[in-house]
Order: sequence, then C-alpha cells, then structure tokens
Amino acid sequence: MDSIQLNIKHLAGLISEEEILLKSELASSANKALYDRTREGSDFLGWVELPSSITEENIREIEDSATILRTHCDAVVVIGIGGSYLGARAVIDALFSSFDWLQEKDKRKNPVILYAGNNIGEDYLCELMSFLEDREFGIINISKSGTTTEPAIAFRLLKDLLEKKVGTEETKNRIVAITDESKGALRTLAVSEGYKTFVIPDNVGGRFSVLTPVGLLPIAVAGINIRKLIQGAVEIEKGTSSTTSFDYNLPAIYAVIRNELYKRGKKIEILANYHPKLHFLAEWWKQLFGESEGKENLGIFPAAVDFTTDLHSMGQWIQEGERTIFETVISVKQPENKVKIPRDDRDLDGLNYLEGKRVDEVNKMAELGTRIAHVDGGVPNILIEIPELNEKYMGQLIYFFEKACGISGYILGINPFNQPGVEAYKKNMFALLEKPGFEDATRAIKKRI
Repeated sequence: MDSIQLNIKHLAGLISEEEILLKSELASSANKALYDRTREGSDFLGWVELPSSITEENIREIEDSATILRTHCDAVVVIGIGGSYLGARAVIDALFSSFDWLQEKDKRKNPVILYAGNNIGEDYLCELMSFLEDREFGIINISKSGTTTEPAIAFRLLKDLLEKKVGTEETKNRIVAITDESKGALRTLAVSEGYKTFVIPDNVGGRFSVLTPVGLLPIAVAGINIRKLIQGAVEIEKGTSSTTSFDYNLPAIYAVIRNELYKRGKKIEILANYHPKLHFLAEWWKQLFGESEGKENLGIFPAAVDFTTDLHSMGQWIQEGERTIFETVISVKQPENKVKIPRDDRDLDGLNYLEGKRVDEVNKMAELGTRIAHVDGGVPNILIEIPELNEKYMGQLIYFFEKACGISGYILGINPFNQPGVEAYKKNMFALLEKPGFEDATRAIKKRI
C-alpha cells in the first residue's frame, strides 16, 4: 500500500455500493466544477491545482527563511487563528517528536514551535511571554489583514517583547510576515520595518492554505521535509483530476457517502483516530468542513474524538446514544516505533497474556473491536487507512480532505468557500469594546444587555 486507502464496507446497511454509484455523475460534475470554475466560490479555488504549481524557487525561499529562524531561535511562535495555524499545527504535531520540546536546547534538533493569536487568554499570553523572556525566539505572523483581533493582540505583545530583548535591528531578522501581497496593516508594517514576507494567495481561503507559505514555513522551521509533504499532495491531486473516473476518485466517493448519510438522518460526523499525534489534524478537519458546509441551515456537524482515550468518556454515547451520527476513522497501519509488552512474574495486572505483543497490536485490536461494536450499534463507519505517519502521507491526507470538502459542498448545494457567519460575533465584540466606527452597533447592543 503506497497511498491512503478508503474502506466503505461498514456503512451499517444504510447505503449500498449500487446507491453510491448512482451518484457518480453528480460527484464527477461537482469535481469538474472545481476546475472549470462554473459554480459559487470560483474566486477561491487556487488550492485545487496548488500542489503541482509549487516551484523549486518557492520551496527554496521557504527553506532558506526556515533555516534562518532555525539558526537564530530556540523557539518560534506561530501567530495566527483558524486556518492560519491549524494546518501547520496538524502536520507538526503529527510528525514532530512528542517530547523533543522538553529537551535542553543543546540536545534539541529543532526549535520549539509555539502558538499564539488563536485565543484571547490573558493568562496564556502572560505565561508565554514569561517562557520566552530568557529564550532566543522568533515570530511567524500570519494574517491577511493584520487587524484580526486575536493575532493582532498577540503580535503587538510579542513584537514589543522581542524588540526589548534584541533591539529593533535584530528583530527584523526574527520576524516573518505572511500576509496580503499589497494591502493591509501587516503588509504596511512589514514593508516599513523590513520584515521578510510571504504572500497569502488571494484565491486560497485560510482553511485550504496548508500548502502555501502559511503552513509550509512553520512546518519547515519544525524540521519537517516540506518537499515530501508537497509530493504526497501532488499524488492525490493528479489522482483526482477532472477526468478521473468516479470509481477511483476516493475524495468523491467519500463526499457522496457523507451526503447520502446526511439525507438518512446522520447529522453528525465524528472523526476518530487511534493515534494521539493526530489530535490537531482533527481540529483542522473540523474547521475545514464546519466552516465550509455550515450554511443556510444545512451541513453535517463535524466532531472529533481521540481513541482509545475518549472511549472512556464518549464511548457510551457513541455506542448507545441518539442515532444521528456516523464515524470516519483514521487508522495508521504502521507506527514509527516498536514497543513490546514485557512479562511480569507476579502478573498482578493480569497482562501476561499480552507478553511479547507490541503495544500497537493491542491498539489495533481495540480499534477493530470498537469499529465492529459501533457498526453493530447502528453507527456507519468509513475507514481511512494511512500506511504510516510521514510527510508524504500527511500531504496525501490533507489534499484528500480538501478535495472531498469542495466536492461535498457542491453536492450539498452551498458555496463551500465563503464564511459569512463568522462576522456576527466580531460585530458584537467590536460594539461592546466601543471600537471607532461601531457607535450605532454599540448603542443597539447596550439596549440588550
């Protein structure tokens, strides 16, 4: 197996293969529309052929900037919210050594990657700044406008801290801005201060931006091979072109099944993994599908669980709760490391029957047993298998979900590439904070509180 695989044999009898094939023309038409730009959201389809369009020059520029940050910093803070950081964190957490950041600086291979601007937690920011005070750190600031509240606050604080530590001249070498090509507050600041910059393409929305500098630069700084990541994405891009037969287009098949289950009352999709390093992949996936499909009172609600951990908290509800759910399970076929369970002569824990077995074998049997139990309990299961956790397969998985999301949104009949609903809370927040220009909204909202 040299690619991710899709297993759809356990749909709890709700959908037959014949019923899936009946939707092949609908799915192929949706896939084709991503290329010929004939439907809503056509201005934001730059991600569709993005992997194969990345040049050697693009890669080298990112790698060179990453080397500078890696050389001068033992910590790098990625400032961004939503798609501006989730994709990078998904890949870094999946492929970065879980405990490398605890090593002393001289024993660590890569800088510690930290995150800010994804919340407005005062305690978090205070603790982060305290951590950075006696460390050499740099900043990757990711924002199209430079005025989004959460990252703007974090950047103002961390820029001030960095300038006080190393001076304004050295700060220029420690900050990289990823922003709009020609306009916005961050672009203006970057030009005036002399920061290294990368461009967020106008035709690529945040949640589809992992394979732009938004994701690739932080991933490269973490010491991860972005060339292999791109290679994996290119393989799925080429295998799901506008002319690919539906039978071989795995994202299209997945998209059809999701929508057919939705029609049958399955309103919640739970992304389940059995590998703790995939937690933030699920967070990225939740934004990708939630922000793309949750419109016009439509859309599957995306949720996620980390198994086997969450079997001890959510397992009961999934097994016997309201039957409005289906599961998509991500399974890693071969983990990187091998750990065998030893014998204990006293056997007080009763585990000697597992003597000599790998921990992963126990995990795989927990996975299989759970999937069987959930299907028996009326929860349809879709299985996505990854050969192993590495750059290539993460690239494949990212593009698989991006393509499936675009096709699924078009099948649903909505524009999957806008997000009008996220502005509602901002208007209220600005009004409550009495931001200039929101005076009318401030008066209106004060009457409600």
